[in-house]
Amino acid sequence: MRYASFIFRALAASMPASLTYAAYNTTLTNFNAAGAQTTRFNTAGDAVDAHDGKISLFNGEYYLYGTSYDCGYEWQVTGASFCGFKAYSSPDLVHWTDRGYLFNAATATWQTRCSGTSYGCYRPHVIYNPSTSLYVLWINVYDNIIGFRVFASPNPAGPFIEAPVPVLAVNAGAPIAGLNNGDHDLFVDDDGTAYIAFTDWRTGGRIAIERLNSTFLSGTGSFVQGITPGSTEAPALFKRSPSYYLTYSDPNCGYCGGTGTSYRTATSPLGPWSATQTNINANSCGGQPSFVAAIPVTSGTAYLYGSDLWNNAAKNEALANYFWAPLTFAANGSINAISCQNTVTMSLSTGSAGSQLPPAADLDNTAGVDGFRTFCDIGSAIRRSQSFVATRTGVLNAVSFTTFQNGKPNAGLEIAVYAANASYQPIGAALSSVVVPTGSMGWSARGVTANPNIPVTAGSRYAIVVRSAASAGCYGMEYNDSAPYPGGGAAYSNNSGASFAAETNRTLKFETHVSPATGLAMRRQSRRSSNPKSLRFIKADGRRIRFTKQGK
Repeated sequence: MRYASFIFRALAASMPASLTYAAYNTTLTNFNAAGAQTTRFNTAGDAVDAHDGKISLFNGEYYLYGTSYDCGYEWQVTGASFCGFKAYSSPDLVHWTDRGYLFNAATATWQTRCSGTSYGCYRPHVIYNPSTSLYVLWINVYDNIIGFRVFASPNPAGPFIEAPVPVLAVNAGAPIAGLNNGDHDLFVDDDGTAYIAFTDWRTGGRIAIERLNSTFLSGTGSFVQGITPGSTEAPALFKRSPSYYLTYSDPNCGYCGGTGTSYRTATSPLGPWSATQTNINANSCGGQPSFVAAIPVTSGTAYLYGSDLWNNAAKNEALANYFWAPLTFAANGSINAISCQNTVTMSLSTGSAGSQLPPAADLDNTAGVDGFRTFCDIGSAIRRSQSFVATRTGVLNAVSFTTFQNGKPNAGLEIAVYAANASYQPIGAALSSVVVPTGSMGWSARGVTANPNIPVTAGSRYAIVVRSAASAGCYGMEYNDSAPYPGGGAAYSNNSGASFAAETNRTLKFETHVSPATGLAMRRQSRRSSNPKSLRFIKADGRRIRFTKQGK
């Protein structure tokens, strides 16, 4: 309790003034018209990288919390780094602003606790305690007996400061750290009492619930065990008056893309819980259940169900997408079977229109952010190309290509610019070329920017060509086969660039930036582009890295 007093004095701050919004209709996209998963991008145009977490509403803003996989974390892979936990905020559940990491997970302490050598760390959940004016974060760990670590912060996006290890009654006497308590959810009842629901691995994967103390930093010893028969995980606890509901993964399965979702009900968080379970979706719409979030809508409250669409086949969970849709209920309070809808429209009573970040003044072409999917094959003999038509005459000072690494490629990614023909195919010699080191690219899809600094002419067609000498792993792309950029198409080569096959309706996610230039500046840029010692710049992960132009 001395620590609690200290952390309250050190961190307590008044809640930001609540924001007031008018009702706003928002549309969530889970799949494209063909039923294929699509990527959610943040407001900067990079893929959202927050998984196995939850959406919460704080001060008029929606916060998405989740585990990051961008650094290449892999479950039970020795030496795989732990990436940390991230937060995103949104006014409309669609446009998500990256708020960064909840705390610094790059330290030796956290790498020891959470790396792939151990069982890892997962499922960040945050609740607000009005009596202390602090946001409380719980994460699931496997380096201590109780299976959790807790933090507090005066801000919903952190930074969070770690508190002492919490005390829970269930498995408090376990002999060693490890598979004791697992996946969890936090829930605050109408009377302000908080609870944690979690997987009890010592009883074979049964769900338990324990009431938390007034600080929300530890348990009280009041609990119920054995709510489920075993082999279950990923609980979500919520109330839809007068009943309490517990949804969970049935059965449990690490990173499986398609476990069932079932639920039970009770009249109190500590039970008794219904003796039978009801399955509401056989494969969680292609994933594993993650959360149920209470969202205020004009008709009352929507209970937004979320599942993680794990990418376990490729061993890169940074590419995992999401299924989000409100649960529906029958007249008797039972949950209806979940319909795996491509899109869902919600009338938010707390919300407002979001948007992507304003484009730079020199933006010339962009593929946008809607309807894109991931695919990885760039490397060895495979090359990909995206053509574009310059809309202004000037200097092509930047091209951005959205990519990711997968399978630990053993060479960098080359980004080159060519002239292109009317069939979208690159022609002639490269006008500019640079190799981006593997270490400058993440496992989550995000833009990597090269700075060609070459002259371009309005109305002329060019192509961005990406390739790699990697003989292991691959580099990926985001693509949309509905031609969101009508000014150009993609092209594909499987013979090291000897020929390219046009892909007319395909658009790879890209941007180009052109600055106007005087005749003198254009001549200077032309001379620089032919100078083998000229320099190119790459922007990756917020850094500018200087590289020498390729050539003899």
